[in-house]
Amino acid sequence: MKLREIVARNLRQLRNAKGLSQEELADRADINRNYVGLLEREQHAATVDMLEKLAAVLEVDPIDLLRSKD
Repeated sequence: MKLREIVARNLRQLRNAKGLSQEELADRADINRNYVGLLEREQHAATVDMLEKLAAVLEVDPIDLLRSKD
């Protein structure tokens, strides 16, 4: 599995576990609302800074976005 796919899957799972919509996550992370969808559809690769920002909102360690669950 490619890292972009792992990030997309983990981001979606963690966001849903928190009960957040893509728009709510983006708003709390102070990013464009379309950006979360692009990440979850694997159409964009997140920077390390962005992973850190999203992880903070999701209240997880940034490594949790990169860790393969397989």
